[in-house]
Formats: sequence, structure tokens, C-alpha cells
Amino acid sequence: MIQEKMRIAQSRQKSYHDKRRKSLEFQEGDHVFLRVTPITGVGRALKSKKLTPRFIGPYQILERIGEVAYRIALPPSLANLHEVFHVSQLRRYIPDSSHVVQVDDVQVAWGGPAGGNVTWELESQMKESYPELFA
Repeated sequence: MIQEKMRIAQSRQKSYHDKRRKSLEFQEGDHVFLRVTPITGVGRALKSKKLTPRFIGPYQILERIGEVAYRIALPPSLANLHEVFHVSQLRRYIPDSSHVVQVDDVQVAWGGPAGGNVTWELESQMKESYPELFA
């Protein structure tokens, strides 16, 4: 009787889980975010611990490996990680044109002395004036 009750409870829990579960499937060339957790190793690979985001990326999927694993194109800064991740560690990236920043639109404002009255100094003059900076 106890085993039967256990089977019924397991079946009920499985049906609850299956209702909420959505199967994720990606194609080669899709972009995904990568979950940052200490378990995946990504959290240990990043320098800052306290303010790390939950997901990083987007990264491109290079290939599908098996039913639930994908090879991701990682940047050189994450070269110490294995490039194959389980589908549960990935989240779909929805492309947005506002994420692309045009180089021409970026303006660098330098609040130096007198705003627009900026001058250049020769390196030799700087070495003479401030030798401690060039030690």
C-alpha cells in the first residue's frame, strides 16, 4: 500500500512538472545568454563576485551536441571554461536593434582644463616636468 501511494505521489509531481516545463531547442547560429552560477564554473571565471549578472552574453551557438547540449562560441576572457553547455544553462536571446551602438554616435567628452582649451604636450617635456611618472 505504501509503494502504491508513493507511485501516485510521484506521478502527480511528474504531471505538475510536465505542465510547467517548456522544451528549449536552439539552431546553429542562434544567440543565447549563458547562466552565471558557481556550479557551471562561469561564476568562478568572472572576476567580480558580488555584482555578477545572472546571465552573460549573447554568444553564438556553434553546434548541437546530442539532445540537450550545445557548443557555444566563448570569448577569449572565458577560455578557461569548457564550451559545451546543457540547455538548462542557456536562455534565448531576442535580437534588438537598440543593442547595437553605432561608432559614429559615440561622443567622448573630456572634462579637461578649460573644456575646449585642450593642448598636447610632448613626452620629453612631460618627462622633464614629472620624472616620477616615468620611473
